[in-house]
Amino acid sequence: MFEDSLVESGGRIRTRSRRYAIGTTLLEAALVGMLVMIPYLYPAALPRHMLMVPLISPPPAAPPLPQPAAGAPVARPVDLEQGITAPPRIPTSIPQVAITAPVPLGPVGIGPASGTPGSVPWLGPSAPPPLPPVHLAKPSGPLRVSSGVAAGQLLAPIQPQYPAIALAAHVQGTVVVEATISTAGRIEDIRVLSGPPMLVRAAVDAIQQARYRPFLLNGQPVEVETTINVQFVLGQ
Repeated sequence: MFEDSLVESGGRIRTRSRRYAIGTTLLEAALVGMLVMIPYLYPAALPRHMLMVPLISPPPAAPPLPQPAAGAPVARPVDLEQGITAPPRIPTSIPQVAITAPVPLGPVGIGPASGTPGSVPWLGPSAPPPLPPVHLAKPSGPLRVSSGVAAGQLLAPIQPQYPAIALAAHVQGTVVVEATISTAGRIEDIRVLSGPPMLVRAAVDAIQQARYRPFLLNGQPVEVETTINVQFVLGQ
């Protein structure tokens, strides 16, 4: 037993099988190859931040600046602070510049060259071209005006006669009509809109007797359309 533990007894100690060593080497190589091939076979197994890394090539180098030719002037920055100096004394007055010959000025016109006074020779005479006449189109129908505007054109207020039957029945109210006023200021085409039936006839008769000042549009009389209210109140 002691003989097997000595160094000299190395010849008696047998080594392990060679096949076992070769098999172990092949197994380790297979494991290393598997670890290397896993990222290629299963890319999802890699960390997400590694998959999101962009592949961007570096920007190209900037071209070199052109060198100035020999003898050409070189622009240098100017230091303004060195070129500004304070005046030796502050002036007490401003010198007046006398104008020897005044230049006549006149309205400027557009036209052929002319040398007439009051004009610029290279712009033409001072008289502007005449404006074309403006023709205003006449309205195709009566103009609509409010009842207040129409009442302001009355020559005399409308005063209807209270019907006796309405007085006996104690009927009062307002009759509203729509009418057309001609260019001469007369009432035309009366249309009753609302009101007590007992008072309508008296209101229409009073409106037909009304006269208006003509309504003018651009200085010309025109027909207008308006609403007229006739009030009937007991005791008045």
